[in-house]
Amino acid sequence: MLVKAQVKGDEDKEMFNKAGTDRDNSAVQDALSGWWTASMKNHDDRIKWWNDAKFGMFIHWGIYSLPGGEWKGREVKGYGEHLMRKEKIFRQDYLDIAKQFNPVKFNAEEWVKDARNAGMRYFVITAKHHDGFAMYPSAISDFNIQVQTPFSRDPMSELQAACKKYGLKFGFYYSHAFDWEHPDAPGNDWEYSNPGGDRQLHGGTGWYNLHPELLQKAKRYVDQKAIPQIVELIHKYHPDILWFDTPHKLPLSENIRILEAIRKADPDVVVNGRLVRSDRNNFGDYKNTADRPAEFYPVTGNWEAIPTTNESYGYNKYDHSHKPASHFIRLLASAAAKGGNLLMNIGPMGDGAIDGKDQDILKGIGQWMYKNGESIYSTMATPAPLQSWGVTTYKKGKLYLHVFDYPADGTLYVGGVRADIAKTYLLSDKSKNLNIVRSGKEDWKIQLPATAPDTTNTVVVLEINEGARFDSIRYIAPNSRITRMLAFDAALNGNGFGFGDGKTNRYYVDGWKLPSQTISWTFRNDSDAMFDLSLKYIIGMNSGGVYKVVLDGKQLAEAELQPATKGEDILTKDIGIVQVKKGIHTLVIQPVSITKQELMRPLELLLIKK
Repeated sequence: MLVKAQVKGDEDKEMFNKAGTDRDNSAVQDALSGWWTASMKNHDDRIKWWNDAKFGMFIHWGIYSLPGGEWKGREVKGYGEHLMRKEKIFRQDYLDIAKQFNPVKFNAEEWVKDARNAGMRYFVITAKHHDGFAMYPSAISDFNIQVQTPFSRDPMSELQAACKKYGLKFGFYYSHAFDWEHPDAPGNDWEYSNPGGDRQLHGGTGWYNLHPELLQKAKRYVDQKAIPQIVELIHKYHPDILWFDTPHKLPLSENIRILEAIRKADPDVVVNGRLVRSDRNNFGDYKNTADRPAEFYPVTGNWEAIPTTNESYGYNKYDHSHKPASHFIRLLASAAAKGGNLLMNIGPMGDGAIDGKDQDILKGIGQWMYKNGESIYSTMATPAPLQSWGVTTYKKGKLYLHVFDYPADGTLYVGGVRADIAKTYLLSDKSKNLNIVRSGKEDWKIQLPATAPDTTNTVVVLEINEGARFDSIRYIAPNSRITRMLAFDAALNGNGFGFGDGKTNRYYVDGWKLPSQTISWTFRNDSDAMFDLSLKYIIGMNSGGVYKVVLDGKQLAEAELQPATKGEDILTKDIGIVQVKKGIHTLVIQPVSITKQELMRPLELLLIKK
């Protein structure tokens, strides 16, 4: 009987999954053959301001900002905005926080001026986060700032007016899939026993295929709250952009239905890529990459990354891991170099003030952007090859050299630019031309000031002819001490590879499971050199085997991977000293044997000049 019951259960599961697939496929086909395809005809016009802006302010602010990562006198680790979920707080108890929420220090103009002065050109704020609490007077639900708090103002309206006054585009984050206060919505599995939460109830991932009766509940939430509130925000505030997240908590068909309602309400509003996405299609206006990135994995088309000043998006009084302004200045340049935007988050405090540490970061970025913003705004993915000293950004007629590692001898070598250069100068001082001479057919030498004008990122401008041509091979300057060859920038040979999310120590390539898969980097150097070569990688409990490193077909080293001592170890393996002649070279890492689920997860190869 148990065997028969199991077989019957498997049959039901297969049947329900097929029904869900059919439902989603039908919604996709309806969109592709009708309204969505029509809506994309004005896509380029709709998104032009976003492409030009490059840099925006992300704000996570709600009643969770008042406790700021504390509950009943103790620290709650992690994202401050996830307090309700982490502590399993019931709706009524959560309203006790709302009754105390009175942000008397909130000043919309100060927030927006802080963003503008940092060089940001668009502003996105949480109108409703996963807790389901609307930070504006909503006629759809009484779970909102006007009804439940002593704060009698509409902060969204004030922010919209301030953005219009100071020239920033304005929009909202709206949590369409998660809603922890609503009895029919995914996410709350402590008060309502709903699917989509940490307990993985009702089948966990894909619950909507296994339990049609629960899908009907979720549809009711979408119809009665999510779509009405999104349309309400559009009609009430006329946002330029709408930002969504966690689409996997609802079936694809529901996400498509929400997007269709948005397009009917406003065909010109920009919609990010986390509302509707599937294996084959991303129905948003641009793609979203990982949260809190340190590096960027390869992405084609329009994309956006969302770093935050510390590790929490909502304010957390215990999180003092704030990065310096220099981190974001280089991150912004690196994103622009790859054709992406940066939407940088801060979490204001519950009283409406912005933390002084966040203000310092914004001011530091603003000082750099005031002098160098031209090298970010309206740029596109650079056609120039990777350089050892930093990154390059590009717009028609200009190549911007972002020098992170200032050369000790003052000579900046630039490789792979076959162009006529009319003028070369520091962006922060356009009045003084820099001396530039050819050092090869497509290479240049620029004499910089002896002391770096900006120790974080000195920007040099090359004014070039429109017919300029660029090499595609990474260039290693003869005076660069360290060249980082990231796994994200490697050629991945063979199927099955994937990428880490780009966070600190997570900028790896994974899925290395077959002996036929190899990873390689091709580079060019214009003089003989000797390098100390080392490999940085992650070894996990499911990693193991033997690999070899090959340069131009000649084996340099072979090594067995040592087992991890804990969940995973981050290791650096010295490969040895290698003599590299002038020319083009290819470094390859290939498996000799794979003894566990995967070989390893490489982060980067380091070439250190001897």
